[in-house]
Order: sequence, then C-alpha cells, then structure tokens
Amino acid sequence: MAAPKKGRSASAQSKPGRSLALILIAIVALTGGMFLSGHTTPRLGIDLAGGTSITLEAKADQGSAINKANMDTAVDIMNRRVNGLGVSEAEVQTQGDKNIIVNIPKGTNSKEARDQVGTTAKLYFRPVLAQDATGPAAPSASPSPSASGSSSASPSPSASKSGASGEKATSSSPSASATTQGRAVTDALKADASPSASASASSSPSPSASSSSDAGNTADAKLQAQYAALDCSKKAARTKAGEGAKPEDPTVGCGEMGGVWYKYLLGPAAVAGTEVDTAKAVYNTQTAAGWQVTMDFNKSGAKKFADVTAKLSQNTQPLNEFGIVLDGEVVSSPTVNETISGGQAQISGSFTQEEAQSLANMLSYGALPLSFQEQSVTTVTAALGTDQLHAGLLAGAIGLGLVVLYLVFYYRGLSVVAMASLLVSGILTYVIMALLGPAIGFALNLPAVCGAIVAIGITADSFIVYFERIRDEIREGRSLRPAVERAWPRARRTILVSDFVSFLAAAVLFIVTVGKVQGFAFTLGLTTVLDVVVVFFFTKPLMTLLARRKFFASGSKWSGLDPQSLGAKPPLRRTRRPAAPVETKEA
Repeated sequence: MAAPKKGRSASAQSKPGRSLALILIAIVALTGGMFLSGHTTPRLGIDLAGGTSITLEAKADQGSAINKANMDTAVDIMNRRVNGLGVSEAEVQTQGDKNIIVNIPKGTNSKEARDQVGTTAKLYFRPVLAQDATGPAAPSASPSPSASGSSSASPSPSASKSGASGEKATSSSPSASATTQGRAVTDALKADASPSASASASSSPSPSASSSSDAGNTADAKLQAQYAALDCSKKAARTKAGEGAKPEDPTVGCGEMGGVWYKYLLGPAAVAGTEVDTAKAVYNTQTAAGWQVTMDFNKSGAKKFADVTAKLSQNTQPLNEFGIVLDGEVVSSPTVNETISGGQAQISGSFTQEEAQSLANMLSYGALPLSFQEQSVTTVTAALGTDQLHAGLLAGAIGLGLVVLYLVFYYRGLSVVAMASLLVSGILTYVIMALLGPAIGFALNLPAVCGAIVAIGITADSFIVYFERIRDEIREGRSLRPAVERAWPRARRTILVSDFVSFLAAAVLFIVTVGKVQGFAFTLGLTTVLDVVVVFFFTKPLMTLLARRKFFASGSKWSGLDPQSLGAKPPLRRTRRPAAPVETKEA
C-alpha cells in the first residue's frame, strides 16, 4: 500500500481569492470610515504644520512626588489653560517620566502661552456677590437641588454646578441693563463689606447708594464697568476675565452651565485651594443625590470655611453661593444652606460620574501638583513646516522610485506583484494614519515621515525573500506552481523573524525615548505590522493566482522566472529498480 503524501493542505492554494477579497473589504471599510469621519488627511505635527512646542520638566519642590497620577493631573490642567487661550487642537502630553510637551498650533501668542501654561495657578473659594446669564439664550430659573449632610457633624451645601445639565436660578434677567447691573454690583460690594447687611439690598438696590459708591470708590466703579461689559459667551472675554486679580480683591469670572455662560461678581478669596486636603467623587446610595464630591479641609481651611459658610447661609440667592474659581473660571458655584463645620463638606447636584470626578480633581489639584521648569521652546513657521513636508515627501518618492527601478530591472514580471503590494501597503498606511489622528491624537511629524520611508525598504525586503525562495525551488527543477507553495513556508518563517526584530526595535525605541523620536518609532512599528498583513493576505495569494497564468507558468524570459536564466537543473525524475528474476520452483 502506498503511503499518504505529506505536505500542505489544498485549501491554502486553491482559494487565494478569499484572502484577496478580505483585504479588499478591509481597505474599503477603512477608507469609508476615513471619509465619514471627515478627516481625509493625516493630522500634521507641529514641525510640519507650524506653531510652538514647549518642553517642561517637572520639579518635586512642592512636597509632591513625580508620579503618573500627578503628571496626568498636570496635563489635564495645562490642557484647560491652552484651550482657554482660544487655541484649537492644542496638544499636551507626557514624555517619559517627568517631561510634558505642549504643542500649540500656529496663530497663537507663544509668549502668552509660555507665561500661562506652566505656572502653578491657585484655586480659590470666593463668595458670589452677583451673577447673570450671558449669551443669546438663558435657561429658565429653577430652585437649587436639596442636599443631605455629608456627616452628622458637617452638613453639606446643595450644589448648583457649572457645566451641569440641570438648570440654575439667576440673580437677574440676562437682558438687564448696564445701569441696573451697576447698582447691583455696588450693593453687592457693600453687602460683602458688611456681612450683616440684609440680602434684600441686592435685589432692590437704591440709586442713592449706587451714586455714593461710584463717587467714593474708584475701584468699585471700575469693577462695575467691568462686570457690566463682561460677555462670557465670547472666548476672548472669558480668557481675560479676572486677569491679574489678587486673592484679597473682588473680581469677576465666568462659568458654564447647561451650554449657557454665566458671569459672576466674586468677593475676596475666603479659602485657598491649597487648604483642601482631599476631594473625592462618591456615589450616594442612601439618597437620590447620586454622584457627590466630598471635601476634607486642613485645620486652617476648616475654620475659614466654617466662617464663610456661616455668613453665606444667612443670605438669599445668589449671595448664599460661593464660587470655586480656577484660573479665572468658575468651575462650580454651590449654594450654602447651613454653617459647615468640622472640616468636611459635600457638594451634591445632578452630577454625572465624569463631572464629579473632574470637580474632585480640580479641588484636589487646582494648582499644578508639581512645579515645572521650561527646558526648550521651539517655534516652527508654517512655511518651514511646508518645506520640511515637501522635502520628506520628495525623499520618499525618490526612495520608492529607486526600489521600483531595482525590482523591474532584477525581477521583471515579478515586479508587478511587488509594486501592487507596495501600493496596498501605502493605502493602508495612509488611511490608518488619517484615522489615528482624531482617534488617539496621532500627528504625522517629520521623524514619522522618516519612519514611513524606512518602511519602504522593510516591505520590499519581505517580497525579495519570498521571490528568492521561489527562484531557489525553480533552480531545483520544480515547475512554478509547486515552487510557489514549497517556497512559502520557508519564506514565511524568515519574514516573520525579520519583522519581529524590526517591531521589537521600534517598540523599545518608543518606550525609552522622549520627544519626536517616538513618532519615528510608532510609524516604523505600524508599517512593520502592516507588512505582515500585506504579505500574508495579498502578496502570497496574488502570487498563487499568477502562477496559474501561462505567462508566468511557462517561464517566460520577461517573467523573471525563466528556468534557463536561473540555471535550473533538469527535472527530478525517479528511476525504477530492475525487477529481480523470479526463480521457478522445481516440482
């Protein structure tokens, strides 16, 4: 009985169309997603698009450790600051263990960005003296939600928070005239100077009191005009609101709630953010309050907070609110119903989990948890970035052209397979880079372009390994179809080892380096993975199909697989052994 033949499964070579259809579907799906997302080009890095790049190094000189939590918190705060400058698509990200890179696109005042992004700004609790909605529309008034005590010793204020989906009672109509606002501001300042004043003075101000204040206090008059003219619906006005205000002076600020911006008149800082020991977002399962933020003050902060809440609880809205102010923005404005003592407080309202966690982070780390020293500032003009991009693309085109010329000269017909594979790899790389921009913030910088150029050689190397294995099989005397299948297992092993080494080098480079070198490493790793995908799902199946065509199977001189040109041996033939003579048995 003949032994069964060992070897490959027939399905691996009989249905190459499935693999080609699969990669075609993937290309169509990714391209469709790219157009649907509206990002049809890769996001360019700051060295190509132009702008300012600021490198900051963390210094643990405030009693805080340089760790991932503190660095992530600093990134969040800095991101708020650069966006407050009216900058779109600004990038703030960590680099290594103690560096933060701030990339600000072109059109930004780089000096202003440098002054604001790394400063250790303070967070303050300021009494609210007046507030008004600004912008084209204002929400209807509604009472603040009620709150439960955080503990038996420390009742909690109810919260009316900025940025919440719930509505908020306002002190006056958004359409109030400047004169009315001026009188309200004057009486609010008088009430703040005399805490025992009744809250009705704010709601029914006296013209004579306003005139007296304007005549006797230039600072109050200036603040009146500033508050009356403040339009928090405009980004430029929000950026400058409260600029340069000292903690002991009253000021103005802006805060958002339900998509509407409110302007605030704020009294002197009662408690500093540095006097908050801890703040946590917790979910109250005992009541319907939902997500809440609990605060623990240190000894001095607990006394100050008890004093200010004792005064505020005697007033009517909005004079019973205190604003939590970070970098001039009112991030929350809870109302106070009772004196809060014991060093603990609780802010409740219609918080989502993300909103509660965000407010807790601001309370805990309103000031940057670390100080930062400016290491370098790089300014790239748009013209220089365009020149760099053109130079990079030109270098890539020259490299690709040289590779194609070599393939055509040396492999002839086989170069069609190589060029088609390079085209597929290029399409996949471009589409994925365009999608990674909005997905993970990937930006194509100049080192990343260099990584893509290097990847051309890595991809071409995989094709060359496979082609040479096929040629070796033909030199052994085999025809093309079996040569294609026998060469694949050997070439596959070599390609995988080679690509694994390249990917490992890219991964190590990405982890241990800082700065723009990571762009090179990321692109190199991405293209290496795509090389494996293209070789397995496109190059090999396409080669299997072409091996069935007469032009390649017959060993045409221009196919690159001519047995005579390759010095092939005669076909392997098996010779039969001569049959042994059969001896006849004698009777």
